[in-house]
Amino acid sequence: MEDVDVVIIGGGAAGLMCAIGAGQRGRRVVVLEGSNKIGKKILMSGGGRCNFTNQHTDSSHFISANPHFCKSALSRYTQWDFVALVEKHGIPFHEKTLGQLFCDKSSKDIVAMLAAECDSAGVRILTDCADAAVARETNYSIDCRRGRFSCESLVIASGGLSIPKMGATDFGYRLARQFGYKVTETVPGLVPFTLTGASHDLSRRLSGVSCRADVTAGGASFVEDILFTHRGLSGPAMLQASSYWSPGEWITLDLLPDANAAELLLAAKQSRPKSLLRGLLAGFFPKALVLELQALFWPSRQDAPLAGFSDEELRAIAASLTSWQIKPAATEGYRSAEVTIGGVDTDAISSKTMESKQHPGLYFVGEVLDVTGHLGGHNFQWAWSSGYAAGQVV
Repeated sequence: MEDVDVVIIGGGAAGLMCAIGAGQRGRRVVVLEGSNKIGKKILMSGGGRCNFTNQHTDSSHFISANPHFCKSALSRYTQWDFVALVEKHGIPFHEKTLGQLFCDKSSKDIVAMLAAECDSAGVRILTDCADAAVARETNYSIDCRRGRFSCESLVIASGGLSIPKMGATDFGYRLARQFGYKVTETVPGLVPFTLTGASHDLSRRLSGVSCRADVTAGGASFVEDILFTHRGLSGPAMLQASSYWSPGEWITLDLLPDANAAELLLAAKQSRPKSLLRGLLAGFFPKALVLELQALFWPSRQDAPLAGFSDEELRAIAASLTSWQIKPAATEGYRSAEVTIGGVDTDAISSKTMESKQHPGLYFVGEVLDVTGHLGGHNFQWAWSSGYAAGQVV
């Protein structure tokens, strides 16, 4: 058995960040990655360009049973600290929208940066180490296919259940339970919705069509694009809403989030009385969507000019456009989810160091914890921040 100072299980964003911090402090660090390469989720994120952080990251962009838990780590290693690291390595990047920062070239630049930092800090990385067996005596012992290790500090950075084809497993949750920790219910987050019946038929006909909307689910609202798919509804606003949705609940779509719909239709009736309603709305939505809305909300008046509608009828249509209710059948599940909501209960973990309160030397970082960010780089920032926090003390 090889004696080292720190073993980190998981070679993703949080694990590598922790390894860099520990290695720079002179600690002997081994990273055990279950799959055949490090940073797989980094590589596939952002369409291959990695939305590596967000300029607006703060605790308000996270979901947790303890909404205060993430504050300490986020404040001590901020998005600007990570941006400085990216700039140090000369990686070109840009803001896409809403503070989201992406690589200009490739996600590979971020993985190469982390690998270079690990190398310069003397960190050893071993891949193909899935399903390590962990025990605790005086120190922690880890037995995996690449060897046996004894360490003073053990860091669990194994991530959640999202995207199993990338190697995601429940290892971190199983280990937490092995040591007696509560794991809050886990569900897929940032995931497309699936529909059935007439709603599914409509979404299939509109597959590939997108528009801007205000989507509300579980009391939370998000104004971004929505996308109709062969299976249901996707796009940034829908992914955000999915993290707040519960099975059996309705979601509400406001298709005109930047306008007073009733005032818009009534004003058009006065200024363009001979125009068709679908012609007016063609200025706001793709034609295919307008035709579907027409069939839904004013099917018997399709060829009537605006002047042919009473004010009450136009107000009713406006209400339909701004409070369109749809009941999803389900979500696409972990296979398409960007994150896992829930995880290791943070009540048992120090918010400053990510160390277990019951087992000295045992740490949990990143997605395995019950901390989930909104879409747009916030989850990566949690990985950097929580990994950094542990890396300074392991």
